[in-house]
Amino acid sequence: MSSLFIEINFVLRSEFQDECFIVEFIFSANYVVPILRYVMSRKYKFNNKAGIYFVSFATVYWIDVFIRESYFELMIQALSFFRKERGMLIYGYCIMPSHVHLLFQAKKENPSALIRDLKKFTTTNLLNLIRDNQQESRKEWLLWMFKRAGTKSSNVTHYQFWQHHNQPIEIHSDKFFDEKLDYIHQNPVVSGFVSEPQDWKYSSAKNYWQTVDPVLDIDVLS
Repeated sequence: MSSLFIEINFVLRSEFQDECFIVEFIFSANYVVPILRYVMSRKYKFNNKAGIYFVSFATVYWIDVFIRESYFELMIQALSFFRKERGMLIYGYCIMPSHVHLLFQAKKENPSALIRDLKKFTTTNLLNLIRDNQQESRKEWLLWMFKRAGTKSSNVTHYQFWQHHNQPIEIHSDKFFDEKLDYIHQNPVVSGFVSEPQDWKYSSAKNYWQTVDPVLDIDVLS
């Protein structure tokens, strides 16, 4: 598949002055894909091992992978496993089509290692699920995009599913915690998928609104 690549750099005008994005357009026989690649600011660090963090991580090229129930379910199973077996305290979460938001704390391990292993674990299993899904009409394109992302990264040997950065922001107050939790829960509403936060199945809004049978148990700060 032949492609033409154009890259444009610009500095994001925000409170984080050293953030940068690269815009890349992929032209092929069948697709034109505008891509926004994030260059992580040095300000985003897991500095406090015991801290509570708000993190966001997205699929490469912001691909809407999570549009099928089985992919959502695998991500939920992974979060449940890390909560039960690796001591990840999950205070809030939301799985969107192209990205995941988490409010979490590492009970025993380094928070950076937890997120690294979560992304590694889900990469392997989601790629296998996509390959084996006979109903996945985008299979060839998805795998091509993941492979292409891997070739552009020096520390990836084959396929890359997640973008490398996690944008960890430490929670420093109850007010800031509530702001980030509300941001997480409002994400599907702002995106136009639902009218109320608790209507999005794969979100901790269901837990906080005390609806029946949330898909993932979470932890509540005392």
